[in-house]
Amino acid sequence: MKKIILALFVTAGTYASAQVLSNGAITNQFPNENIFLDASTNNNSTVNDGKGLLFPSTDLTQFTFKTSSLDGINFPSAYDGMVVYNTATGNTVAGNGVVTAVTPGFYYFSNPGQSTDVTPGKWLPLGSNANAGKLNILTTETITNTSVNNKQVYAVKGSFAATGTSTAVNIPAPTGMTAMYGITIYKAGTNTVYDRSLYSYTVATSAGNAITGSPSMSVVYPADTYEYVLEYLKN
Repeated sequence: MKKIILALFVTAGTYASAQVLSNGAITNQFPNENIFLDASTNNNSTVNDGKGLLFPSTDLTQFTFKTSSLDGINFPSAYDGMVVYNTATGNTVAGNGVVTAVTPGFYYFSNPGQSTDVTPGKWLPLGSNANAGKLNILTTETITNTSVNNKQVYAVKGSFAATGTSTAVNIPAPTGMTAMYGITIYKAGTNTVYDRSLYSYTVATSAGNAITGSPSMSVVYPADTYEYVLEYLKN
């Protein structure tokens, strides 16, 4: 991870600037107070004389934690609450918390209760960044932001053709799929969701492995091509 850079600009009669570079802990400038560092100013001479905090930026699709210093004593947080600005789109690195899809924006590492282990943690978008963490589900396997009983949920987009005379349609099971978590069947451009369920689904790649309808009744779809988003679990 890049060095933490705090850019502090102070106006006091004449303009001055300073940088604080640190590879380790920064001494608390306000001991026994709630505040750690005060970078405010009360003398903005112009509307453009603003002050800002430059957060560390990193590529979370390549980022790995250094865990050798996690002794539970001198560094007890296991990175819980660390904030970064992510610059990349993709998935975080396996073994460095729960694998998570990320997009450019601010993220924090949520790893509560851990002192020596980062694997249970997860990179989460800060609430102020509406675009961070959004997924774009394509025809290739996508890692979602959902886990069920500690198992990752995956998603994939596809399409199938209905004959108008049979309930059987072909929705191939992605490689490694063991169970269906959910499905959304729709017609692009019509703003109509036809169903969020199937009468039955067999984890197979042969034709007719899905039966359209609901769990209580099979339904013959009108002859046409339909799109779907399949959410599923793997071993």
